[in-house]
Amino acid sequence: MTSLGQFGVKGVQAERHWPPLTLAEAKRVLAFFSITAVPETVLWHGQRPFSATALISLTDGTMLFLKRHDPRLRDQNALTEEHAFMAHLSHHGLPVTAALTTREQHCALTDHGWVYEVFPPLPGLDLYRDVQSWEPFLCSEHAHAAGGTLARLHLAATDYAAPARPDRLLLSSFNAITNPDLETGLRHWAASQPGLNTTLNPEAWQQILRILEPFHAKLRPLLTEIIPCWGHGDWHPSNQFWTSATPDAEICGIFDFGMSDLTCAAYDLAVAIERTAISWLSSHFAVSWSQLSALLAGYHRVRPLTPQERELVVAFLPLVHVEFALSEVAYYSTLVQDEASAHVAYADYLLGHAHWFAGRDGQHLLNWLRETLDAIAACP
Repeated sequence: MTSLGQFGVKGVQAERHWPPLTLAEAKRVLAFFSITAVPETVLWHGQRPFSATALISLTDGTMLFLKRHDPRLRDQNALTEEHAFMAHLSHHGLPVTAALTTREQHCALTDHGWVYEVFPPLPGLDLYRDVQSWEPFLCSEHAHAAGGTLARLHLAATDYAAPARPDRLLLSSFNAITNPDLETGLRHWAASQPGLNTTLNPEAWQQILRILEPFHAKLRPLLTEIIPCWGHGDWHPSNQFWTSATPDAEICGIFDFGMSDLTCAAYDLAVAIERTAISWLSSHFAVSWSQLSALLAGYHRVRPLTPQERELVVAFLPLVHVEFALSEVAYYSTLVQDEASAHVAYADYLLGHAHWFAGRDGQHLLNWLRETLDAIAACP
């Protein structure tokens, strides 16, 4: 069984913010579902933060994936939003598995003060189960496959008409940064993040605005070019199942839509770049150039970006982490009372990434990205 530690802001940590799921808990929860077999063993505990997950074996030899949420983070309404988008993608041929429904036909269950969802296991291999979200793919071929699958997801999402989700903790949203006035956007959005306005003092907000304003100035002229579209919000290889462990593997399962929201394709692609192409957790932020090229080429093969979208990807990239990082500050400070992690989310994640993009290496990446996207688009 996997260690009961969890992925933290600086790698694997022994402390867990949410208690691990137990066999007794699994038996209690699954009794609400039309399942004849009984949970027998907890095979594995997930190490991802923000919730508790486990793979459960049943007495008939089958397995189920159980996920538990704190309702302050994801209540039953929030999970219903995610499941509706997942059902739409599945209907359009994406490898997305639907949550099991209770006997009352609910896709999520509230019980004993927690919120649960249950999934059948995905097909294929969980190759990246022990890899954090800021780590690269195992090879460029996987990056190419991931780019193509993300493009398919955006094509399938084109006719998904659900409105943007209500502002919640830990969504991959862009409500603040797409306001023509960055300060107004940030202050309005921050009111939805529990405790954020009291956690950050006026000096901190001024520091945030100083480092972000030059990036926002480049995004502002492009705001009218945004074509709204739902995105996955957290596209990295450990949210995908693979057909094999070989370089020619394809993605055969997509999961973890907890951060999905109505944004746009360019923003969601920028999220994928931020999550996979830069080694943020290492001592120096190296760029995986060949994998990034492959990701972009794989995307273009399925869904070529318009000239406006190419400019938006570049403009979004230094800002794509802003709302999630600030939401992490609120989450760590308010929900789990982990001030050390809240400080890392603010100083290292929010400000650190922004400072890097403002420096020589970050500017080189942005210039390279613009040139590479144009070169890929020019190829027949």
